[in-house]
Amino acid sequence: MISADKLKLTGYRRPDGRFGIRNHVIILPVDDISNAAAEGVGMLIKGTMALPHAYGRLQFGEDLELTFRTLAGIGRNPNIAAAVIIGIEPKWTDRIVKEIAKTGKPVAGFSIERHGDLRTIEMAARKAKEFVQYATELRREPFRVKQLCMSTKCGESDTTTGLASCPTVGRCFERLSNAGATLIFGETTELTGGEDIVKSRCITPKVKADFQRVFDDYADLVKSQGVDLLGSQPTEGNIRGGLTTIEEKAMGNIMKIGRCQVRSVLEPAVEPRGAGLHFMDSSSAAAEMVTLCAAGGSVVHYFPTGQGNVIGNPVIPVIKLSGNPLTLQTMSEHIDVDVTGILRLEMNLDQAADAALRVLESTCNGRFTAAETLRHDEFVLTKLYRSA
Repeated sequence: MISADKLKLTGYRRPDGRFGIRNHVIILPVDDISNAAAEGVGMLIKGTMALPHAYGRLQFGEDLELTFRTLAGIGRNPNIAAAVIIGIEPKWTDRIVKEIAKTGKPVAGFSIERHGDLRTIEMAARKAKEFVQYATELRREPFRVKQLCMSTKCGESDTTTGLASCPTVGRCFERLSNAGATLIFGETTELTGGEDIVKSRCITPKVKADFQRVFDDYADLVKSQGVDLLGSQPTEGNIRGGLTTIEEKAMGNIMKIGRCQVRSVLEPAVEPRGAGLHFMDSSSAAAEMVTLCAAGGSVVHYFPTGQGNVIGNPVIPVIKLSGNPLTLQTMSEHIDVDVTGILRLEMNLDQAADAALRVLESTCNGRFTAAETLRHDEFVLTKLYRSA
């Protein structure tokens, strides 16, 4: 059995002491109308990655705060070596630059007003070139599991997810937590029917109260629209895979945390403080939740799937696990860890966790995941309500 604290991991030490396992230079637009300029820089300068998105204009209140927190969190992520921020207005651009600068990593901001796209692209491209040359001089160095921050979310779940791939992640999380890693899970609505189990794992009365609050708030939001979760939870793919109720889905979902206890409850895109397992209030939509985890500082992600979800992320590698033989037969190019042996009684849970930890180790050391090689770079911000 592989002990998590014996994993040999390498990464890039950032100025704030955290370690990233990728070394990206990003061009990050503050708002949707800055996408063209960001992508212009990305096309000009080799070694950069533009992250266009759909939001950032006329948002207000907590919705706007979440967008700021997510964008700044992406720039702060340890997988980012340096960041160029482009916005239409200087004030909002500077706000994100200042948050990223707190990590000590190179960051620069440019606003399009009074310059236009072409001049902005020129100025930003010159800085991006400088950042790429800085990043490509950095070298990997060893780091310990207790310096690892990672996350998990499942998708396109079916009966095999709760029997094989989610329990595999749960066993990995038990070992990683014992070794001092920082772990994130979420998917608030997908805990419906099993929320009492998660609540019982919370370590203090305050954490229990925080969890109950965010769960109730999400449930009230759904009810306020005059609907229930049927049709969206479980999804059509879940139902096709044999899950008939949200409670069944929740039981499988909860298996991802094994026997870990919940140390804190995080708002969306907030960085956890301290080792152990943390719950992030989040959407169950795959691309949104993985993006929020990246904004919270996760550098790699376990993604159990049954029917076969193809999600990836541009900032953090997404490791897919599946125990569905049909999925391994028809969608093998998307799966990193095959745990179908559990269902055939050819592999026990500890052996499956060993396989998943070996892939985690190789991914941290630079090996691309299936989603990375297939260019699945889904970057989706969570929006809370309509803009003004």
